[in-house]
Amino acid sequence: MSDPTFRQVRLGEALKRLRERSGLSQREAAYRLRYNYQKLSRIENGQLPEFHGMRAMLDLYGVLVSEEAPYIDMWERASEKGWWHPYRLDDHGYISLEHDAVRVSEFQLGYIPGLLQVESYMRAVFLGFQVQRSRKWIDNQIAVRMRRQERLSGDDPLEYQAIIAEAAIRLADREQLRHIREVSELPNVTVQVLQDSAGPTAGQLGSFIVLDFACPGEMSVLYVEHPAGATYIEEAERVKPSRLVFKHLSKLALTPDESAEWIGRLAAGR
Repeated sequence: MSDPTFRQVRLGEALKRLRERSGLSQREAAYRLRYNYQKLSRIENGQLPEFHGMRAMLDLYGVLVSEEAPYIDMWERASEKGWWHPYRLDDHGYISLEHDAVRVSEFQLGYIPGLLQVESYMRAVFLGFQVQRSRKWIDNQIAVRMRRQERLSGDDPLEYQAIIAEAAIRLADREQLRHIREVSELPNVTVQVLQDSAGPTAGQLGSFIVLDFACPGEMSVLYVEHPAGATYIEEAERVKPSRLVFKHLSKLALTPDESAEWIGRLAAGR
C-alpha cells in the first residue's frame, strides 16, 4: 500500500479533531461505526475512508448536513491526484497546501516569493543552490512554479499578500521588478516592501508563510523552509504569533501603493 498523500493526512486529522470534539474515544467511535479499532486509527492517520463511511463519521460526530460540504470537498480532493503529481517533486507537501488554500500570507527575507518570480529569476535561484541539480530537475521545478502562479488569476483566485524585504528586491533585475508591480495590480494580490529603514524586526528571524483554508476542519498552517527541509505547524496557538508578526510587519512596511511606486522607481533606475 502506498503512503498517504498530504491531502489524505489532512483529511484524517480533520476527522480526528471532529471525533475529539464530540467527546468520543477512538474505540467508542470505531464501535459505533462498526469498524475495528485499527481501521479507524488508519483512517485518522491518512488512509482514505470510503465516501459513505466518511459521511457516517460526520453524522456520528455531530456535523449537520448543512455543514458537510467542506468536508466532502476535502474528501474529493484527497481522492484525486493533484496536477503536480506527474512531476514527482519533493515539495514537502507545500504545493497541495497552496493549491487548496484560500489565503496565503508570505514574508520573504531573502528571495522574491515564488508566486511572483519570472522564469529567469527562478532559474538563477535554482542554479545558485549549493547542491548541483540536473537541467531536467530545474526545468521541472520551473514548470511547476509557473503553473502554481495560475492560482493568482482565474475564476477562484487565491487571496495573496506578500511582504518582501528591501534587500531581496534590490537583488532583482528590471524584468522581475516590473513583473512584481504588474502582478500587484491584481485585486486579490497585495505586495508590500519592508524597507531597511524599518530597523530591526521579528522578520529578521526568517521567512515564513501562513496558509488559511475554507473548510472549518482544515486548520491554518505555518510553513517554514530550512536547510534540512520544511516545518509545518498547525496548532492555532503556535500559528498565532506568526500572524501577529506578519500584521506588525505589514504596519511597518510601505503601503501597497507606496510599494508599487518604490518598485517602479527602482525598475526605472531612479
